[in-house]
Amino acid sequence: MSGIFDLSGKTALVTGGNGGIGLGIARGLAGAGANIVVAARNQAKTDEAVAEIASLGVGALGVAMDVLDESSVAEGVSAAVSEFGVVEILVNNAGIGIRKPPQDYSLEEWQQVVGINLDGTFLCSREVYPLMKSAGGGKIINIGSMTSVFGSDWVAAYSASKGGVVQLTKSLAVAWAPDNIQVNSILPGWIHTDLTAPIRNQFTERYEYIRSRIPHGRWGEPDEMGGAAVFLASAASDYVTGVSLPVDGGYTSF
Repeated sequence: MSGIFDLSGKTALVTGGNGGIGLGIARGLAGAGANIVVAARNQAKTDEAVAEIASLGVGALGVAMDVLDESSVAEGVSAAVSEFGVVEILVNNAGIGIRKPPQDYSLEEWQQVVGINLDGTFLCSREVYPLMKSAGGGKIINIGSMTSVFGSDWVAAYSASKGGVVQLTKSLAVAWAPDNIQVNSILPGWIHTDLTAPIRNQFTERYEYIRSRIPHGRWGEPDEMGGAAVFLASAASDYVTGVSLPVDGGYTSF
């Protein structure tokens, strides 16, 4: 049974893979045998992530990528292909959030969040599509959010963009199913990352309220996204597409 989860010889490109959930997923995929391409903007963090992943005994490459820049996306994917020959797995993880009431967003802030989170997912998926089609198939894993399915008072742009990610996931799944490309999304719950650190450190009452609402009784850790990613990247999910999988300790079920 374990063979259907084996990713040995596969190559996964993980955007925003140098920290937080992205790095947690990269570790999980590497643990299943996949070569990892970390695509991100912070080169120092990328170098550290690549060194860590390489220590797991798989191929590891860091590429500079701005997911809002078509040329940058194309160059990053090209570098991955030059190193490993093909990209069979794409994890669209790069994302940002700006916390404030919706009426206080500037148009520039709104467009920045929606651009990186939603447009970036589209651009990276579009770039790998012909590679996956010519290879006979592939796996695309988009990172949504709990806010893909319910609203939030202080991250309206983030919520809107992540709702869009889920609908884009479904649309790509339908469009690319004839090419044997499965497109799914993971909806992380409340996870300890740099993005959520201010809640824990500055808004302790809100942090504890959130914890009390999680049936598991605790926040999650980035590495706990790895199992879902391995499933969606492997042969185990060959007949699964267009699905959004919550990994949230039961938060969205409570």
